[in-house]
Amino acid sequence: MKRIKTAELIPGYVLAEDVYSFNGQLILTKGLVLTDKIITRLEFYSITSVRVEDEMSAVPEESAPEVDLSSIKEELHSQAIKNSEEYAAFKKSFDESISGFKSSINDIVELNAPINTDTLLDSTKDLISRGKNSSFSTMDMLHNMRQYDDLTFAHSMNVALICNVFAGWLKMSQDETDMATLCGLLHDLGKLKIPDTIIKKPDKLSDDEYQLVKTHPIEGYQLLRAQNVDPHIANSALMHHEKCDGSGYPLKLTGDKIDKFAKIVAIADVYDAMTSARIYRGPMCPFRVIELFENEGLQKYDAHFILTFLENVCNTYLHYNVQLSDGRIGKVIFINKNILSRPLIQCDNEIIDLADKKDLHIEQIL
Repeated sequence: MKRIKTAELIPGYVLAEDVYSFNGQLILTKGLVLTDKIITRLEFYSITSVRVEDEMSAVPEESAPEVDLSSIKEELHSQAIKNSEEYAAFKKSFDESISGFKSSINDIVELNAPINTDTLLDSTKDLISRGKNSSFSTMDMLHNMRQYDDLTFAHSMNVALICNVFAGWLKMSQDETDMATLCGLLHDLGKLKIPDTIIKKPDKLSDDEYQLVKTHPIEGYQLLRAQNVDPHIANSALMHHEKCDGSGYPLKLTGDKIDKFAKIVAIADVYDAMTSARIYRGPMCPFRVIELFENEGLQKYDAHFILTFLENVCNTYLHYNVQLSDGRIGKVIFINKNILSRPLIQCDNEIIDLADKKDLHIEQIL
């Protein structure tokens, strides 16, 4: 038996113990063979590691059949983005922003340098402006930059960009939008206080190491409170793993006790983590993530925030080509507001309503 970080799990591991959420709810039972979908559920509940058996087992088949995409006459939207000069410029600017952000944050953590939020925000807004001036949306750009990379810095920049877009969807003022962006940028600062040998440890975490990883919200809060930053930024570092139903950590806070900016960061944080690549798979399809939010997350996140986020994320994929779980290729033509993860799909001359086809789902966006 060994403990494995959730981010490093692969399908086939067998759970060696029952898994509970932070409020004591049974999530998964001992002896369960992990699949892609089950690992995603662990990520959704912010379970950072689990105990598994030493021997692996066969994995139930979940993969969609291979499809020859050459039958699609029009250029795939994702390929059009990746082939564009705008995408190349955005990615170059993103990489440069990450480098500058990393240098600034390391100085803050290691040298106790003062946090200049204006400088951090200006750098991030330059990147945001580049995305807004493109014919593609910022969410388009991010969706196509999902290479495997577990760096805290890249994730934090992603969350900042998502928070910026999200604040726009919530019709927040410019000052509030800037605040949401900064909260996203600095939410994981506490991870840099955890020894790198633990964060990047390739094998078993001890129980003490596991508990240490879970202290990163408090570490981030203490770092930020020691500086002259807005309390919303410090609260977002502390509360971004809290859930409205009290099932989060480290304080098990409930809805009205969680900072509103932390609620925004919490949604952006989970969405980015779950749509990013893992060692054993490519980026998870956003519609699968949306379905998980619909099935298990509506009580865990602020109702207005999560519904606004999910509806707008879905709308960004309207008219995209997608592959269904049976291998067919179609186009999203209508978003069903009652079941956002199950839109209408046009496949050749057939209209498929996924709300009525429970045996089908969108496997990937093309």
